[in-house]
Amino acid sequence: MTILLLLIPLSLLLIGVAVWIFVWAVRRGQFEDLDTPAIDILRDDEHEAPRRDVAQPESRDRDAD
Repeated sequence: MTILLLLIPLSLLLIGVAVWIFVWAVRRGQFEDLDTPAIDILRDDEHEAPRRDVAQPESRDRDAD
């Protein structure tokens, strides 16, 4: 029963910290644009970098045969 004297204030402190972090994130604009990052991954790159073919090194097992 005495553990409640520790757990209740500790849980209230954790809730207060979580609410403060949420308010801080809202004020900093973290939730302003939720759609653009999800759509960006679907867009094609306009200037795609040319692909380079990378030669695979031969296996050492082939030399042993």
